[in-house]
Amino acid sequence: MAVEQKEFYSIPARVLYNMGRWWLSSLPGKLLTLFAKSMLAIAFMDRRKFRTEFRQIISQVFFTGIEAVPLIFSVAVLLGTLTITQAMTYMPKVGFGDFFGNLMVIIIIRELGPVLTAFLIAGRTGAALAAYLGNMRVESEVDALETMGIDPVKYLVMPAVAGGMIAMVMINIFFSTVAIVVGFFVAKALLATAMSNMVESKLIWDNYFSSILMGLKPMDFIMVIVKPTIFGAIIAVNACHFGLSAQNDVRQVPKATSSSVVYSFAFVVLADLVLSLAYILEYMRGFNAMI
Repeated sequence: MAVEQKEFYSIPARVLYNMGRWWLSSLPGKLLTLFAKSMLAIAFMDRRKFRTEFRQIISQVFFTGIEAVPLIFSVAVLLGTLTITQAMTYMPKVGFGDFFGNLMVIIIIRELGPVLTAFLIAGRTGAALAAYLGNMRVESEVDALETMGIDPVKYLVMPAVAGGMIAMVMINIFFSTVAIVVGFFVAKALLATAMSNMVESKLIWDNYFSSILMGLKPMDFIMVIVKPTIFGAIIAVNACHFGLSAQNDVRQVPKATSSSVVYSFAFVVLADLVLSLAYILEYMRGFNAMI
């Protein structure tokens, strides 16, 4: 006679168990699980296949970063030019001319630059990656990999996540550099063309560059690496999750692609909000100084 086995879980243990199951079944839990699997795949990379997997990562870096240079360059020049032109035109009128360097650091290096770069990569690379993996799922190529004993996470997700994080750091530094340097010369040329001699004469490279250096804080040098790394992971993991979650229907691929882009935007903004808390004390001191 079989004896029934009774579960002797306490109430707190049951609550934690149910909360864990709910978290793992939610979208953030699935994304974090996929990210953890990809990081484990990097940590336990097979030495015999190192060259092949390294080439896949480099290929993803090339697709995410190098091929996006023209788009990133154009947007960076526009953002830098608009920011410098508007700031030099209106800030001295309201008595904030001394805060020009701080404004450039906040807009381009800290906040708008990384977020705008992430949006561009999510709409370009993230959408392409989600469509690519979605088509592989619909055409049963992912199932074929599993049948051959190849882990899709290690073969498809890991190179995308690692390459995305590396490329985002490179692109973010490139974006900020172009916006600050090229934007300065374009803004100076535009102001000279518009016959704004008084404003244009205040745009001196030495003063401009020194004001930006004075506005930089030690935390900025940390966040210039941390922010794009997190944003790159968010974009790549979202794209891989929604692409691999596409059902066996071609019509599901566009839905997976759009969901990847939308959720990448939302999670990037949320992550930026959380990371910006590192500057909250500095912002409060700056606000008190202005008033």
